[in-house]
Amino acid sequence: MVKIGEFEVPEGLYYSKDFFWLKIEGEKVRCGLTDYAQKMLKSIVYVDAPREEEKLTQSKVCGSVESVKSVSDIVSPLSGKIVEFNQDLDMNAGIINEDPYNKGWIFVIEPKNLDSDLGNLMDQPKAVEWHKEKLENKNE
Repeated sequence: MVKIGEFEVPEGLYYSKDFFWLKIEGEKVRCGLTDYAQKMLKSIVYVDAPREEEKLTQSKVCGSVESVKSVSDIVSPLSGKIVEFNQDLDMNAGIINEDPYNKGWIFVIEPKNLDSDLGNLMDQPKAVEWHKEKLENKNE
């Protein structure tokens, strides 16, 4: 785990510039909002995310996250089909704020072309640098 300011960037994950983390689990990929995103949104109260069997296209809006502060788009980090949605979010979307990289995951996707899509994402070292830039720009 690397900390950039108050933000955590765990090893072993991929990251999108749309503030999603991705964990490859065999043929499937678990996805959720990054620590940076959940802290910027503040208290998350509702998640409108794709459900099982929905097809997604990388970099296209596929839902939204509502917080007490704002509503933000969910932009799909991969192309493929949703195979699981975190049902716990229906009862308590705030678990994303409590535990964004574990209990606060949003969906699991079966990617259409993982190798190609990974080329548009950041590995952890690149994500660390990207988060540093975000933090510097935020403080200017």
